[in-house]
Amino acid sequence: MADYALQTHALTRRFGELTAVDGLDLRVQPGTVHGLLGRNGAGKTTLLRMVLGLLAPDAGTVALFGSPAGPGDVEARVAVSGFVEEPRFYPYLSARRNLQLLRRLDGAAAGRTPDEALELVGLGSRSKDKVGNFSTGMRQRLGLAATLLRRPQLVVLDEPTIGLDPMSARTVRELIGELRAHGVAVLLSSHNMPEIAEICDAVTIIHGGRTVWEGDQAALRSAAPAPGYRLWTSDDAQASVIARRLGIAVEQSRQVAGQALGVRGDEHARDAFVLELGRAGVAVRRLEPDVPPLEALFTALTGDAETEPLPSAETAEEVAA
Repeated sequence: MADYALQTHALTRRFGELTAVDGLDLRVQPGTVHGLLGRNGAGKTTLLRMVLGLLAPDAGTVALFGSPAGPGDVEARVAVSGFVEEPRFYPYLSARRNLQLLRRLDGAAAGRTPDEALELVGLGSRSKDKVGNFSTGMRQRLGLAATLLRRPQLVVLDEPTIGLDPMSARTVRELIGELRAHGVAVLLSSHNMPEIAEICDAVTIIHGGRTVWEGDQAALRSAAPAPGYRLWTSDDAQASVIARRLGIAVEQSRQVAGQALGVRGDEHARDAFVLELGRAGVAVRRLEPDVPPLEALFTALTGDAETEPLPSAETAEEVAA
């Protein structure tokens, strides 16, 4: 257990008849970024609140750096920081003043000054501005600054780049990478699958309050269904014949840029297909992935992302509150 920055065992939380988190096991190693994926209502928010001690589990345990951490146990979480959902601040106070108050509440655990934390997230020039005038993305960055005040060894982040412009989002991802390089563990909940795939060392997918898959990036690529590609050629009819002869599934699909062939097969089959097209004199004008491996695996495990379960765990939690 001591090898993990965070470990949960059989963690369970119910709201009336709804089981929001159902016997969930999670392990996050120090110096890694661990992605948490799930549809709306999967139980992610409830899980993060229990990890941060904001919500008591009905069963199961949370351990931080090898030591048990019960609900409300501040001492056990002295090296932990983060936020769940949208961070909240006093809108009539400046960014600096908000962080000064938080630092005072945190006492000796705080390791950075408000100005240092604001500079880290690119808000140094806005330190005197009232938070009520901040955009959603700026409040997200201020939440990250507040998280970094105490120099935590485990950071829990819930959608940290939501509402950010592309440059600001990249700054946040780079900062997360720097935390990892300094041995900090990061638990990152996000709906942004390309973001998870880009920066996370390991991923846990939860559905219905349970872990349905977990592993590192190599395991992800192995577990994902055969990747799909969109293909534009000089002779789609002949390309389709060649694909079927090689055992590659083909379906015609209309894309924004015009007609394209949808083909599906592993990397070896794809390479053989492209070589065979060249030998047959069929030009490959464009070839691009249809669904990234993480998205393909997520869809296979959780179903159609457009269909939301009712009621959701988060909705039940809000009603209970």
